[in-house]
Amino acid sequence: MPSETNSTQESDDQDLVGSPSREELARWRHEMADASARELLEWAIGRWGSEIAMVTSFQAEGLVILDLIRRELRADEVRVITLDTGRLPQETHDLMDEVRGRYGVDVEVFLPDPEAVAALVRSGGANSFYNSADDRQACCQARKVEPLRRALSGLSGWITGLRRDQAASRATVEPLDIDSKHGGLLKLNPLAHWTWAEVWEHIDRHRVPYNALYDRGYTSIGCAPCTRPIRPGQDPRAGRWWWEKESEHKECGLHLPIAGQEASAWRRQEARA
Repeated sequence: MPSETNSTQESDDQDLVGSPSREELARWRHEMADASARELLEWAIGRWGSEIAMVTSFQAEGLVILDLIRRELRADEVRVITLDTGRLPQETHDLMDEVRGRYGVDVEVFLPDPEAVAALVRSGGANSFYNSADDRQACCQARKVEPLRRALSGLSGWITGLRRDQAASRATVEPLDIDSKHGGLLKLNPLAHWTWAEVWEHIDRHRVPYNALYDRGYTSIGCAPCTRPIRPGQDPRAGRWWWEKESEHKECGLHLPIAGQEASAWRRQEARA
């Protein structure tokens, strides 16, 4: 059974282990400039072991990384973390069960703080995210951003499935980075330079399990009410928050600094709780 975590007692600055300096980051980027995704993972796991975890929403990229970690590197010490927002599609839950069986992995599930979700629903209803960008960002804050803060507590680094060609807002993603938003952790993006075709080539070649929604026209999968299939030729993230004005910054806040409009929305949500 996965471990389910609701506690919000940890502080934002709780003991982060070994935050790298900018000088170290520059050296690592130079040393690993030509490294493959597998080599990057092997290097990071060899250096940090169980102090680094992969965080995945079980999209295609995350499954490729999990396959590299568990099947190729056999690195059982790496924790696998996911955020269950309470609004995930059934297909995502089905995939989690398949992954547990396929790779023998204990998925650590972090849940939103129930009091924060209750305050959100009391204030605007169960689907308040449709009302405005501020309301949507407040929902993402309660259901995703705050649980991630807890999930990363005490780690030295985390592994993500970010790729440069996912969206304009991710066009400058580096394979190695420092996550200043979460206290200076190492942020490893081993698929940063991969294309969508390369992701699916790996999935097909190694028979990696994947979310059934991809076969129905989805290209980016999040919460069920916030995700839909896209039309041919649309941006891969066009199916996320489609009711909002077209923008190159279709993000939930997990990978962006808290600033401007997002910060004001999230402060308002914290005040409600």
